[in-house]
Amino acid sequence: SPISSHHMPSEILLKIFSYLDAVSLLCIGCVNKRFYHLANDNVIWFKIYSSFFPPKRTNWKTNSGERTAVLLSHATIQDRESGYWKNEYIMKQIATGKTRIIQLLKPINPSTGLPLKTKEAINLRWVIVLKDRNGKEHVMEQVDISYKDRSITVFWYGTNWPCLDTLSALELCGVTPLLLDQCKVPTKNGNCPRLRPWRRSLIAEFNLTNLTKVSTMIGSDMLVQLFHLNPGLLVGLWKKGNGIAFVIASLHHHQLIERSTLGSATIQYILPPHKPILDDVDPEYGLHGYQLHIDMHSGGHTYMCGTFRNLFCRKDYIRNGYLRLTVISLKNNSQHLPLAGKVGFFWRTDVFEGNVQNCYMMDVTLLDETEKPFWCFSAPVYMKLSSKASCLYDYMGHNYDLNYMDSEGKVHVELVWIEESKEYYIVNLVLYLSTEKVNRWFGTKY
Repeated sequence: SPISSHHMPSEILLKIFSYLDAVSLLCIGCVNKRFYHLANDNVIWFKIYSSFFPPKRTNWKTNSGERTAVLLSHATIQDRESGYWKNEYIMKQIATGKTRIIQLLKPINPSTGLPLKTKEAINLRWVIVLKDRNGKEHVMEQVDISYKDRSITVFWYGTNWPCLDTLSALELCGVTPLLLDQCKVPTKNGNCPRLRPWRRSLIAEFNLTNLTKVSTMIGSDMLVQLFHLNPGLLVGLWKKGNGIAFVIASLHHHQLIERSTLGSATIQYILPPHKPILDDVDPEYGLHGYQLHIDMHSGGHTYMCGTFRNLFCRKDYIRNGYLRLTVISLKNNSQHLPLAGKVGFFWRTDVFEGNVQNCYMMDVTLLDETEKPFWCFSAPVYMKLSSKASCLYDYMGHNYDLNYMDSEGKVHVELVWIEESKEYYIVNLVLYLSTEKVNRWFGTKY
């Protein structure tokens, strides 16, 4: 134990440390300052480094210890600053892990335009980091996760939330093993021990100052109020006490693995710039051939799942900086679709659970005419009672609007509540694509 080893000579401790693996060395270095400096020993770490990343060309047969002695002398290794080979080993592990992820995501599913092996690549978890105004961090581990065909929903809840009034920011981060081989020894439930070293990749940062005043409240029930923070974050606050009940992140599969693994704890992963493919033959390049897949769901319930092909926009539909793609026409009854089941957002905590009516998650995957992802998002949405009178004589009931907007486009949905069948019908679904995004994507000048 650290107490009994307090007076133990450093030479003996180094000998003991030399039998540890990389993960154990990193953990033992967190015990105290003395252990930290000893666990940075270059000779020990160079032995680990050279055994995991051996030279590409070796013409002799030796064990790892003998090879280490041949490659570098003891004096040469110790000439480096303390911890040099530990840092080299960690950085090489991170670089190798990133290369492996990039290779894994190269095969593309032609029907979705998304990586074919997304689920195989999801060997990670997500955390939220709550920062208070004094700079203190509160790291909250994910409690549950739900998988859909094109998105992931991650849940955080519990009783140890810090006071909302003291918080200034929330960071959403992907968390991956720091070392590639640290998950070879699983725990009973198949996951890696929580004490193993992990690294963060910042996905998004949200301002929590005056949350209830500057964020959009999308719904409430008897216990909680739901606030939406772009992009794709939902915060549930208790009505009594105004404390955090839960946090939910809705994450679309598109470039999720890259954003969750290839960034750093402070810097988001920067997506590579899109190179437009110019087409001088097609006079309306970028206006047709779109394919939309849309899911509306909550808590394992799917309310609507549909694929719409050959969407287009005529030039005279380009107005106010947007291209209009009509998916479901108000005038075409044969296109109108029902929402299945009791529509609402299902939430739960350790003690309570509830259902906020007219709220749910919406996944949008829009592919261009080359079947590449053009606009993808997953976000909480809500239906609002419409203020305008209905012009549809085939439906008798209340009319609702659903609107979503970000920097790349807008989604507008009109629904009618049918009292007889107790269900909502989508009677109008329109996408509005940013003309600036279309021009940048296709190299056009609409």
